[in-house]
Amino acid sequence: MPLKTWLLFVTTVFFVSATPGPNMLLAMTHGIHHGVRRTVATCLGLMCGLGLIMVCSVAGLGVLLAASERLFSIVKYAGAAYLIYLGVKTWRAIPRQLQAMTEDGHRHKPWTMFRAGFWVALSNPKAFIFFAALFPQFMDAKLSQGPQLAILSITFFIIEACWQFIYASGGARLAGWLNTARRLKLVNQLSGGAFVGAGLVLSAISRS
Repeated sequence: MPLKTWLLFVTTVFFVSATPGPNMLLAMTHGIHHGVRRTVATCLGLMCGLGLIMVCSVAGLGVLLAASERLFSIVKYAGAAYLIYLGVKTWRAIPRQLQAMTEDGHRHKPWTMFRAGFWVALSNPKAFIFFAALFPQFMDAKLSQGPQLAILSITFFIIEACWQFIYASGGARLAGWLNTARRLKLVNQLSGGAFVGAGLVLSAISRS
């Protein structure tokens, strides 16, 4: 994989993972209530759930790439269009204030926190579409698919894990800052703009 392609992937995933979606909000909330050390169990659950989704998506991409280079190119353009759609939807989303979580002693157990993270990660079927839309933008159908998929997957995992721990460790301050409709609206607009920009840039790269 060319270095410039990998650096573009790193930049894209850096901003995409920073978006305060369900996974990051769960890590942040558990960080507020339980501290960073105990929230490790939650983050592990989130990563296991994402890993399962990624394996299923990557397996499908591998079969598609082996079957037809033209069909793979179609998926790349469709993926870029989906990123643009996701950006517009995020920009227009109605901001909702964060809700405090009331948890009892049973929910403090590491296994329960791990399970919560795992099911939150799996609860969003759009994640399957997201991986199928994102990964093909940075893959070359003429090169070996295995190493490319491995590099993209490992890179995504590292960046995603780092952001989860950032949200968990800075949970209290971040939650206080985000707990206004005006600031949540700003976050939605910045995130939506990043998605749209990524989709436009990646579609231009695909054409060239």
